[in-house]
Amino acid sequence: MTMRHTPLSDAARGAWPAYKRDAVGILVVLAGGIAGYFLFPDSLALLTRIVSIALLVLSLDLVVGFCGVATLGHAALYGIGAYAAGIVCLRAGITDPFLLVLIGAAAGAVAGIVMGAVLLRTHGLPQLVLSIAFVQLVQEGANKASAYTGGSDGLAGMMPAPIFGVFAFDLWGRSAYLFAIFLLVVVLMILAIVARSPFAMLCRGAKEDPVRVEALGVAIRPELLRMYAISGAIAGVGGALGMLATQVVGLDGVSFELSANSLVMLALGGVGSLYGALGGTVVFMMVEHMVAAINPFHWMTVIGGLMIGVVLVAPRGLAGAVDDIKRRSETRR
Repeated sequence: MTMRHTPLSDAARGAWPAYKRDAVGILVVLAGGIAGYFLFPDSLALLTRIVSIALLVLSLDLVVGFCGVATLGHAALYGIGAYAAGIVCLRAGITDPFLLVLIGAAAGAVAGIVMGAVLLRTHGLPQLVLSIAFVQLVQEGANKASAYTGGSDGLAGMMPAPIFGVFAFDLWGRSAYLFAIFLLVVVLMILAIVARSPFAMLCRGAKEDPVRVEALGVAIRPELLRMYAISGAIAGVGGALGMLATQVVGLDGVSFELSANSLVMLALGGVGSLYGALGGTVVFMMVEHMVAAINPFHWMTVIGGLMIGVVLVAPRGLAGAVDDIKRRSETRR
């Protein structure tokens, strides 16, 4: 006879409620961010770049992991947020960092609604092709609209105001990094609430069995479109952060390569896991940075081999591997 898994047995074994696990995860991220400030004072620009891309990967996880949308064009939302913040800063003279982040989030959300409205009309391979076409169109549009975007030269010369009028964006990236950690913690808190909400559960249900969800009388497409808007806003925050940190916006921010790399980071960390997406981004970009410094000519070969090995050993990513280890440990106990 086998024992059934009940909530009482979870409590007896010390299982934590979801909100406690999220609180601990956010505190670990915050502690790691503060530690990074003191341990790597000469690499704060790289760490800020990692946080910026991590926000893109987190936003991608919302539509891939929660909604099951196939996309290779998510960098378009990131780049639109960066361009919006950069254009407003350069042309309109708005320099407050918090306001620029909100502008990037708003632009990303609007772009997310437009992109979602197009992609959600199809499924599978056509959806993937449409996402590639979308990011290519955005990149070409940014290249052609050189009067506003700088074309192939990009935007430069943005001078954001000091944070709270005190902490200026310096060459060492200290203020930018601390601002990035603040944004990351706020976004994680918001996404932790979203991930546990009935709305997110509905999106997961639509991913697993859309026919059954529709049979219950629920319109799936508006809910997925709402998730796409949230995802676009998070990606726009990442783009605006990248603009504030580097004070440069270029076509690489809306490239297909960035979209593909972000999907690889998500697969490495674990689809459907917010902290897995964050961990996958950190591991990928740190390995990429170190390998490229050692061998600048063949580093992509090493990265490719690493990705193949991770997929074969841990097909559910790093988060899935951690879950498997925890499950085996509990089984032994």
